[in-house]
Amino acid sequence: FAKVMRSNGTNVENLMWQLLRNKHFINLKFRRQHVISPYIVDFYCHETGLVIELDGGQHNTENGRAYDVERTQFLEALGLTAVRYWNSDVLGLTDGVLEDL
Repeated sequence: FAKVMRSNGTNVENLMWQLLRNKHFINLKFRRQHVISPYIVDFYCHETGLVIELDGGQHNTENGRAYDVERTQFLEALGLTAVRYWNSDVLGLTDGVLEDL
C-alpha cells in the first residue's frame, strides 16, 4: 500500500518530496510514504528520527484530530519527533515550513 501511495501522491506531497529528496534538504535522506507499523508516514528521516506529516482538511475534524493525536503519541513513544504541516502552509508558505524544519 505504501508503494501505491508513493506513486499516487498529492500535489502537496509531490512538492515536499521535490524539496526533500536526494538529500536536497540539509543533506538529510528522507523516505517517502514510509511504513512505521501500523502507520504509513508521509516523510521519514532515519538519521534524525524526524517524521513529517502533511495534513489536509480531513484532519480538521474531531475524528481526524483524535486520530492524529493517537498517531503522534505512538510515534513519539518510539523516540521519534513528529511534525505536522497543513497543506495550505506547504503550498503558500513553503519557505516558512522549510525554515521551521
